[in-house]
Amino acid sequence: MTQQTGDCNRINIAIDGPAGAGKSTVARLVAGQLGYIYIDTGAMYRAVTLSAQRLAIAADQEEALTLLLEKLDIALIRGAEGQSVLVNSEDVTTDIRSLEVTREVSYYAASPSVRQVLAGLQREMAARKGVVMDGRDIGTHVLPDAEVKVFLTASAKERAQRRFKELDHADISLEELEAEIAKRDSLDAKREIAPLIQADDAYVLDSSGMTIDEVVDDIIRICRTKLAEAK
Repeated sequence: MTQQTGDCNRINIAIDGPAGAGKSTVARLVAGQLGYIYIDTGAMYRAVTLSAQRLAIAADQEEALTLLLEKLDIALIRGAEGQSVLVNSEDVTTDIRSLEVTREVSYYAASPSVRQVLAGLQREMAARKGVVMDGRDIGTHVLPDAEVKVFLTASAKERAQRRFKELDHADISLEELEAEIAKRDSLDAKREIAPLIQADDAYVLDSSGMTIDEVVDDIIRICRTKLAEAK
């Protein structure tokens, strides 16, 4: 594949952080304000997790996962009502947000095969610049040369409260969800391949007590400063 030359007036923005920190919402809004492309890497890992679960492929079955990845076509489609996630042309936008997928995605994301394939796709998406990408290892592994890196976090309690509002309350209690988030933080931080680590040159934003608009405004200011410095 011939790599295309990027736009010197555009930058790549990496937003990392733990589960429930608001990365996806913030990244989507930042991309909209800047006129950039938003890439939800978490949705890509969820799509693989859902596909594997449907075929009863465990997270440690590397050979089976490799064969599965060869058959998956994951597409992120931007529409009037937000981003849709398609797997082999099937819309799985809602399915990948299920509690079953949420509970298992960290295990599948730790697979060497899964990370290698998806990281490659993500780098291809960012080759022309003008991308806002969120995840857990974007600034440290996927796009280490991103011009702006943000590490977005919040307390485990606040992140659990945010997720609780998004889920069917009958399925899990707030206390159970907070415990699961803490467990996922530990799994993400301790995995051998591309763990959740704050990049040395990342701006740290603790969104506890902040509104979404306040977080977005802070990141936009950082980006505009970086763009001005580059001219």
